[in-house]
Amino acid sequence: MADPHLLQDVLSVFSGTLVGFILGLIGGGGSILAVPLLVYVVRIGSAHMAIGTGALAVAVSALFNLLTHARAGNVKWQCALVFAAAGIFGAAAGAALGQQVDGDLLLGLFGLLMIVVGLLMLRQRSGGSGDVRLTWKIAPRLAGSGFVVGGLSGFFGIGGGFLIVPGLIVATSMPLLNAIGSSLVSVTAFGSATAASYAVSGYIVWRIAILFILGGVLGGIAGGWASKALASRKRALNYVFSGIVISVGVMVAVDGLRTLYQSMAAG
Repeated sequence: MADPHLLQDVLSVFSGTLVGFILGLIGGGGSILAVPLLVYVVRIGSAHMAIGTGALAVAVSALFNLLTHARAGNVKWQCALVFAAAGIFGAAAGAALGQQVDGDLLLGLFGLLMIVVGLLMLRQRSGGSGDVRLTWKIAPRLAGSGFVVGGLSGFFGIGGGFLIVPGLIVATSMPLLNAIGSSLVSVTAFGSATAASYAVSGYIVWRIAILFILGGVLGGIAGGWASKALASRKRALNYVFSGIVISVGVMVAVDGLRTLYQSMAAG
């Protein structure tokens, strides 16, 4: 009989590779599949364990991507740090609240969020133009947006890039490439804050997290190569992936809410 831990380890690497590949291929969105993969493929044990472990993996993955964008000069550090600093408080509050919510309800709400993210991915993102500098006028908008997005990121244990990028653009009118690079500061910070909160409560499986991260690095490299080869089909790939996210979201929402209803009816 096969060692169940060995099978789980293999599935952890596979799931991380899939998430990393998608991130490398289309530049975002893949991390939202981390929690469903940890719950339904890796069988990590609970929604809270999946969120805590997934948040750590997302934070590390975002840090590696941030270093790449920083070297390319795509990060508007002052704006990014104000957004991230406010968002850390939101992420900590969201993570604390998420741990108090029933796991099945949390999965149901997570599925609904996946549907929203999938729909947002269908939209063509666009940014502003010109040089962006931190001013007293935009600082409150950055802080307010950061806190709200950080709260959602902490509650659901996601990187939140698809929420952070438009939040930065709306607050500052920065170009899209700068918003993507700057968003990784927040993704790293929010994921770290969420993971720390869940780690204190014992909701991180470190072995699985490390293997998931390893797979993510390998998948990211492969996804980067594929991205260059399929550059002319990026929009089509985005449509396909958004369809996958919406479909998985419907499955997760139905399963979580159905299980919650059954437990309430039985109790």
